[in-house]
Amino acid sequence: MREIRPEHLDDMARGAGILGTGGGGDPYVGKLLAQHAIRKHGPVTVVDIDEVPADATVVAISGMGAPTVSLEKIPAGTEEVTALRALERFLGRKATHLVPIEVGGLNSMTPFIAAAQTRLPVVDGDAMGRAFPEAQMVLPGLIGVTVTPMAVADDKGNTLVLETVSNLWSERLARTACVEMGCSVSCADTVMRGDQLADGLVPATLTLAEDLGRTVREARAAHADPVAAASDLLGGIRLLTGKVADVQRRTSGGFARGQARIDGLGGDDGRWLELSFQNEHLLARRDGEIVATTPDLICVLDTDSGEPVTTEGLRYGLRVTVLGVPCDPRWLTPGGLELAGPRYFGYDTGHVPLSR
Repeated sequence: MREIRPEHLDDMARGAGILGTGGGGDPYVGKLLAQHAIRKHGPVTVVDIDEVPADATVVAISGMGAPTVSLEKIPAGTEEVTALRALERFLGRKATHLVPIEVGGLNSMTPFIAAAQTRLPVVDGDAMGRAFPEAQMVLPGLIGVTVTPMAVADDKGNTLVLETVSNLWSERLARTACVEMGCSVSCADTVMRGDQLADGLVPATLTLAEDLGRTVREARAAHADPVAAASDLLGGIRLLTGKVADVQRRTSGGFARGQARIDGLGGDDGRWLELSFQNEHLLARRDGEIVATTPDLICVLDTDSGEPVTTEGLRYGLRVTVLGVPCDPRWLTPGGLELAGPRYFGYDTGHVPLSR
């Protein structure tokens, strides 16, 4: 158990931006909202999974929508609690703990916004170990936990509570509502008991995010290579270092979809890497050959600073390094690959293991 204060969120947001594989929303926006909530309401307690009572009611808090929208439509900071209260009314009981649905970008910060206002503790873990674009892509689903009941809320105060026949239908119906509500909503869902967390969550990912952000910051201050430091901590491999040469991006169906081409520099001169994304990076081709696929993490970092580059932040001329990072092994089971493997997204390939 420890207290999170505003100054702790700088490193955590940086690390979560890297782990978010380009998605999860802008970590800078999420950090500012969470810091404001903590300054106003006081520090937030973070607890380890084994500190949560077996009969606890743990609720995942997140945002849904196209990350590009959040850059222009800044959340009000009230949506998270509005969604939580709507879910509690439906359940007929109060939440005892909050947890991130994913350790990615803005979505790693949203539970802190709600926790500061409600004085509830946040569990150190998440349901993905990265970020994924769709609501049903969560590890709790592999142990029979349902996404619904799911409450969504927009910045105007509108709420909607869904009960669906499957987790996939949760995504389909919530995404439709999200589009009508301005392509950006907050969600409270995936309710778990405390005794389900060990099997349903990736543990200690908030701590990992903070350690990762600090590692990058300290490497930069010491004039070392921050990207190499991040890769060493994560056990990742470098896929390519180069310059963003082209980005094609569109907002469609509540997602930011597109491709980006990176032309190699230095030791990678003459090579190229193409990234395909749907909010998050899902597939990487180097010189035409697939070298990384979902559910492994494909992370884009600024080559000089080590700062994460989101899919909405990709711009022509940026000097970036792309890392491949192994995912939680549960994603590589048949059930995990069915949920979030490359074939689900329409790519004509199975999972391609990372290799140097």
